[in-house]
Amino acid sequence: MIYKVKSKQENSKMCFICGLKNEFGLYAAFYETDDKQLIALFKAREEHQGYPGRLHGGIAAAILDEAIGRAVNIGKENGLWGVTLEFNIKYKKPIPLNVELKAICRLTNENSRFFEGTGEIILPDGNIAATAKGKYLKMPISKIADFDLEENEWAVVNSAADPDKIDI
Repeated sequence: MIYKVKSKQENSKMCFICGLKNEFGLYAAFYETDDKQLIALFKAREEHQGYPGRLHGGIAAAILDEAIGRAVNIGKENGLWGVTLEFNIKYKKPIPLNVELKAICRLTNENSRFFEGTGEIILPDGNIAATAKGKYLKMPISKIADFDLEENEWAVVNSAADPDKIDI
């Protein structure tokens, strides 16, 4: 299926998942689609392995947790953050290193205080490697951490490599 990219979400400086200056991070880019899903593009490297040549399961969980947690901001002015209350992951296939991977997530339920979502990690051949679901509390960043947007370089960082559509 081909997803049309509507917009790109912010990256930061040191986040393990999206931080562009974290030398050990995934450097994930997050794209909102026209059908209200969020797709993360990332490439796991050697330092992200569990078993040789395979992504560590905890890092697979981290990318899905981050992507589902970001889905609350699809089509909205950023300002809400998701604090994970519950998270469940199922591993279906080994996740290789050094290839482009995709995590696709969406909201399944939302009210004024909480939201729930699901997501999958998709392998280059289109197979699903892991599925997850989570429940999150909506909070402004000021109640979660001392996070200065400018100091943490929280911004949309456009690139010539940004796609206008993503094939899954």
